[in-house]
Formats: sequence, C-alpha cells, structure tokens
Amino acid sequence: MKALSIRQPWAWLIVRPDLTDPQQRAAAVAAGEIKDIENRTWATKHRGPFLVHAGQTFDMEGYLWVKGRFPKIPLPRPGQYDLGGIVGQAVLTDSIPPEKARDGQLTSRWYMGEHAFVVGDSKPLPFRKVKGKLNFFEVKPEETQP
Repeated sequence: MKALSIRQPWAWLIVRPDLTDPQQRAAAVAAGEIKDIENRTWATKHRGPFLVHAGQTFDMEGYLWVKGRFPKIPLPRPGQYDLGGIVGQAVLTDSIPPEKARDGQLTSRWYMGEHAFVVGDSKPLPFRKVKGKLNFFEVKPEETQP
C-alpha cells in the first residue's frame, strides 16, 4: 500500500487518535478539527487509500501555529507523538493545484497556499515503526501488521 510521510503534529491532526467515537469524529470533521488538506509543493496522480506515516521530525513551529489558531483541539504535548512510523490511514480524493485552490474551489481552514491533497476517511492505526521516504512510497503488508 502507498504511504505518505507527514511530520507531526500534522499526521496526528489528520488521523486524530483521540477521537474514537464515530459521532465525535463526524462532529470534528464538520467543525474543521480534523485536518482535511495536506499541503505539498508538488502534485500527485495518486487517488485512493494511503497510510499516514509520521516522519522522524517534529514541526514545533507548526505545533505552535495550531495551538494558537485552533485552541479547542486538545493537542498532545511535544514529545508525546509517535515518530518514524505508520500512525493511520486515509483516502486521497483530489490534488488541487494552487491556482485552482486560490480561485475559491477550496475553503478548508487547513489550506496554506500550495498543492492541496484533499484527504478524508481518516482513521488511526496502531503505531508501526516503518522507515519513511520522500513522496508516496510503497509499504509491504507485513510492515503494517502487529
């Protein structure tokens, strides 16, 4: 299966492991409290399910930005995030280039001006240590099993 490496806390915000109840998840999606856009400098043709891989690096600047902009989201403290492995799964439904996203096609609060990978149906998975790579990369099924 394809995987995409995403730095924390962004990977956590996509899979939101703190929301286990389906009604809570649905409410968080409706409120924009689950990240539905992954911003990239490049486009992709990939569509469909992918594994969310948490990179080895923690984005402290991003963490502080989220804390300030979304104070209702109960972010874990730095140091409490899984790093360097699979943390969840999601579905990529579109890759919108910046010129179209800026023309009003995209209203997500998570869009930041680059290529927008539209993400949905996210869910957390038990953490599995897996080495990340650039772009989408292939993960063998045995690497995701407990």
